[in-house]
Order: sequence, then structure tokens, then C-alpha cells
Amino acid sequence: MAFDLSRRLAAEALGTAMLVATVVGSGIMADRLTSDVALSLLGNTIPTGAILFVLITLLGPISGAHFNPVVTMVFALKREIEARSALSYVLAQVLGGIAGTLIAHAMFELPILQISATVRTGSGQWIAEVVAVFGLVLTILGGIRFRPESIPALVAFYITAAYWFTASTSFANPAVAIARTLSDTFSGIRPIDLPGFIVAEVLGALLAMAIAGWMLREPETTPATNLTLKGAE
Repeated sequence: MAFDLSRRLAAEALGTAMLVATVVGSGIMADRLTSDVALSLLGNTIPTGAILFVLITLLGPISGAHFNPVVTMVFALKREIEARSALSYVLAQVLGGIAGTLIAHAMFELPILQISATVRTGSGQWIAEVVAVFGLVLTILGGIRFRPESIPALVAFYITAAYWFTASTSFANPAVAIARTLSDTFSGIRPIDLPGFIVAEVLGALLAMAIAGWMLREPETTPATNLTLKGAE
């Protein structure tokens, strides 16, 4: 990449922080403005999709705009980022996500340090996270193959949709999930429910990588057959 590792890590930390601050902050704002859960979810959805478009557009040229450990994992497995850099990316994403939660609390004058009590568990939630991450990774890999210039819009639109068609409201990101355990607000998740989400997210990413690897593989070209007749030799 054109940018050195320190600037790429700064982009990953900053991007994940702004993403989580948007997720948590818009959840708090929506919860304060309405008691209607559907409206609160809508108020949480639109800002998340919008900030993803902005962040990927601005920071993508610096770090690739992963903002997500399972996305980094996929690129590491594809050997498009070296293992040491990938581990650094994940650490930056997790720390950035936590910072985003704390900043959101500060903006709304809530206790900075919190532990979520929101229950999010069960087979439906875990299946939803497999589906959410599967779709996200497939969107990214397919977009890179066919419409790389459209990645910001593709990811933003996918997450906006996935908020509503998945039972889990599409966390789809271990760093975001970790950060949301530290917010006892509309967007939170109990720490005890976190491992199930992370396992489901990793499985979804690996499944998408496997299917995309087969489905998007360049077709093999067959060499022209030599039709020289023996009699002409």
C-alpha cells in the first residue's frame, strides 16, 4: 500500500471509532426521541449506513477501510495483507470501537463506563449473524471483482438492509460487538452473549470467502486445439 502501517492503523482506529460512535450515538438519540422501537431502529439504521459510505470513501484509499476484524481475517487468508499487519489492524479496530462507545456516552452526558444488560442470544440471533456477515463479505468480494468504485455504496446499502432483515439487526463485526458490550443503551449487548456472536461472525466470513472463491474465480481458458492432420505432416 502507498501508506505506511502507522497511518493505516490510525485510519482503521479512527474509522472504527467513528462507526461505533455513530451506532451507539444514534441509538441513544433515537431512544430519547421516541418510545416506538421501530422508529428507534430506523433512527439507528440510517446514520449507520450513511457514515459507512463516508468512512469507506475517505479512509478506504489509506487502509482499505476494513473497520472489521473478520474482513481483515478474510484478506489475511487471501494473502492480501500480511499476518502481522492483520493482527495490528484487529487491535486498532477493537481499541477504536471502544473509544467510539466512550465518546458517544460523553456526548450524551451518560456514565462513560457501562456494561450492557441487553439480552441478545439464541439460535435465531446466531444464525442472523452468520447471514449478516456472509452477505457483507460476499458484497465486499463481489464488489472488488466487478464494481470496486462502488464499494462504499454497496457496503452502506447492504448494512442498511441487513439491519432490518436479520434478527440480530446485523452487528456483523466483532470489534463493534465488543464495543457495544460497554454501552447499556439501545445498541448494547450483554458481555455473556458476545462469544456466540463472534463465533457466528467468523463462520459467516469463512463461508462467504469459500463460496466467493469458487463463484468469482476467473474461468479457465482452454488452449486452442492443434487440428493438424497426420496426413499433412
